[in-house]
Amino acid sequence: MNKNYYAILMAGGVGSRFWPVSTQEFPKQFHDMLGTGDTLIQKTFQRLSRLIPKENIFILTNERYNDLVLQQLPEVKQRQVVLEPAMRNTAPCILYASLKIQKENPDAVMIVAPSDHWIEDEVIFAKNVQTAFDYCADNEALMTLGIQPTFPNTGYGYIEFDKNASEAIKAVNQFREKPDYETAKSFISQGNFLWNAGIFMWSAKSVVKAFESNQPELYKHFEAGISVYNTDEEEAFIKENYPLAENISVDYAIMEKSNNVKVIAAEFDWNDLGTWGSLYNKLGANNNGNAVVNARTLTEDASGNMIRTKNNKIVVVDGLNDYIVVDKEDVLLIYPKAKEQDIKKVLQKVKDKFGEQYG
Repeated sequence: MNKNYYAILMAGGVGSRFWPVSTQEFPKQFHDMLGTGDTLIQKTFQRLSRLIPKENIFILTNERYNDLVLQQLPEVKQRQVVLEPAMRNTAPCILYASLKIQKENPDAVMIVAPSDHWIEDEVIFAKNVQTAFDYCADNEALMTLGIQPTFPNTGYGYIEFDKNASEAIKAVNQFREKPDYETAKSFISQGNFLWNAGIFMWSAKSVVKAFESNQPELYKHFEAGISVYNTDEEEAFIKENYPLAENISVDYAIMEKSNNVKVIAAEFDWNDLGTWGSLYNKLGANNNGNAVVNARTLTEDASGNMIRTKNNKIVVVDGLNDYIVVDKEDVLLIYPKAKEQDIKKVLQKVKDKFGEQYG
């Protein structure tokens, strides 16, 4: 394996739309959401290790999840767990990790990947990433993997690429915010739009230079710690300085502002597993029209439901259609699938009424 290949695995989110399974103490990336025997972060680590030396895979996460990472990824050493003492969106943590990696290996080429996405064909995924790495090793480029849209989704941002490009690596014209339905339809009809999956590839030199050019204040903020990165003094510097960093996404910080952005249209099946409905779609209705994880079900006049329990619990459902039914210790959620985007609001109401420990 190429010792210059690195990964930043993003594992700091809470995934509150998967409540009550996903909570602040135990977020969705540390759960086996599909009932496969592996958690999402374990599947992502395995996928990345097809191409990248395991010791070069860095896990970016909130400091409260340090023990969870080490428990679930026993091959990972503490040096690979990059801890955020505060939530500051994606740009600060990616810059921080990139500076650490660049200090360790100035020739590093890296992928930044979410820990909670589902990718079916891992061989094709590795092939697409290899294409990007080969290009980024020789060119100053910021690269992203775009997903071929299958319907006019209003929940994703879109990447508009050069219509005249015939090669696999295409120039990006612009990033587009999450559209309304009619705009999403027009994007798809134009044929040169991809979903933005938040998967990035670049050399350490290119991404650090992009931050220095486009976000000079943020760059100076973290560049001040270069001398202590990868040493015993790093933790104290980060605890003091990280919470003072600007809260900004990597898309807005550098991707939308740079003129050397490229995209590859992914050839693999992809699901961001962002909601219970997306999990239902991924699993498919295989139990009398219902998607089921961990439960044993007896259903009558019931279909379109997403049913999840622990430990093979028997679930009897009669006359219920298109609902999310999730049983987790002291919380039972029975909620319309059509309103799944409101689960965040429901969670806040539960915390307000019954206590923060339920979120």
